[in-house]
Amino acid sequence: MLRDLLIPQTWPKSVQMYFGIALENWLRYALVAGIAWLLAYVIFKRRWWRRKIIQKTPASADVRREMKWSLLTAVVYGLVGVTTILIGKAWGWQMYRKIDSHGWVWFVASIGIAIVVHDTWFYWTHRLMHHRRLFRLFHRVHHESTNPSPWAAYSFAPLEAAVQAGIFPLLVFTVPMHPLAFFAFMIWQIVFNVVGHTGYEYCPSWLMKSWLGKVLNTPTNHVQHHEKMRGNYGLYFNIWDRLMGTNHKDYEARFHEVTTRPHTHS
Repeated sequence: MLRDLLIPQTWPKSVQMYFGIALENWLRYALVAGIAWLLAYVIFKRRWWRRKIIQKTPASADVRREMKWSLLTAVVYGLVGVTTILIGKAWGWQMYRKIDSHGWVWFVASIGIAIVVHDTWFYWTHRLMHHRRLFRLFHRVHHESTNPSPWAAYSFAPLEAAVQAGIFPLLVFTVPMHPLAFFAFMIWQIVFNVVGHTGYEYCPSWLMKSWLGKVLNTPTNHVQHHEKMRGNYGLYFNIWDRLMGTNHKDYEARFHEVTTRPHTHS
């Protein structure tokens, strides 16, 4: 494995585990964000440009800043990850190794539960971090990206990164999960998060007129949050924002404007 090549086996096991988790998080993220950047800003930029929510390319300095903070986020994720694993192995947790012990139905269901729990965790912690007494310490770094790129998805200050990583102990200490189920959830999380930060709207124009548009979140929703700083606090779903009345008042109009632009090129 690449991890075995990069991390000396003479290091203590806990240190190897820490660097291994951090490295794996960064590599997964860099792969997804790198592919998204290549597709959206190199290969298909001209073809997709009419769906660019903010009609300008992110500045190179901003992208470098996002990558720097994202790398630090992977380091924090490693720390939270190894701490959770060591506590779990010492005191007990809900992770299990044999799929047969809970069955395939639960295996799939646990992924769905993780997504719903994470969406709730994200909405309320995100909204809390917008409190004026917490914003500078936790969330200001992420909002330096007013025209986000795929690399903004993990662009967090260390304290916010720790909050975001909190979904790992929250899930594995409360929900029985197989490691592969958690891995599938993490892939979903990374892909959805990166897509939401690419700066392009990929959803069809009819979405907002259907029930699905009332449930699922869109890239327009999150990019508008980066523009306006308030409202649109959700991640995967638009349910909490609708229940709590925190959708930006112009969200649906903005989505309509972006998805009905004529075919022009930059």
